[in-house]
Amino acid sequence: MIDKIAASAAEALAGVKDGATVLIGGFGTAGIPNELIDGLIAQGARELTVVNNNAGNGDTGLAALLATGRVRKIICSFPRQADSHVFDALYRSRKIELELVPQGNLAERLRAAGAGIGAFFTPTGFGTELARHADGSPKETRRIDGRDYVLEYPIHGDVALIKAERGDRWGNLSYRMAARNFGPVMATAARHTVATVHEIVPLGALDPEAIVTPGIFVSKLLRVERVATQAGGFKAVA
Repeated sequence: MIDKIAASAAEALAGVKDGATVLIGGFGTAGIPNELIDGLIAQGARELTVVNNNAGNGDTGLAALLATGRVRKIICSFPRQADSHVFDALYRSRKIELELVPQGNLAERLRAAGAGIGAFFTPTGFGTELARHADGSPKETRRIDGRDYVLEYPIHGDVALIKAERGDRWGNLSYRMAARNFGPVMATAARHTVATVHEIVPLGALDPEAIVTPGIFVSKLLRVERVATQAGGFKAVA
């Protein structure tokens, strides 16, 4: 009998190894799988490469993971905002490596990994510093139908941590509004995907037309309680 429901975050994350590439869903504070991030902190894996749209808010969630000093590199599209002080301090002291990726390219590189695409050409970033590798060497470019493009490669994950709304024991998932964001593409791009859900339903209760991530892409499910999402990225003006 297929049953992917984990009893705890520790059980779901037991296989994460040092040096792993971890894809973490979320857009700002929407769709961040905080319970799984806390579980990863407790699990203790080190020298991680983390892929997320942002680089953490405040002192919780992804920022708390960065603060442990166990993240070697972060790949993201929007690293700095008003409350990204944890990332800022690490980056300025050269304790973390940053790979800055335009948001559309980030999503497409993840999608390409799940689709088995070896590489793709995109116009985004051409003629800018983003068209160079970390060592400063230029990325491959090509002119296609009179327009210039840069060659980009997929981002494969060892594990993806994502947040969904509902799931069944086979791992089929549906999402809630903006919390969906990078979850579906990250689930397909990783060898092992762990998803939190607020509700686990019987098999057949999810309308097949509403299933966004099929269970074949999900390794473990963890049910968590609903909590209000905290706003981030802005400072109140007196």
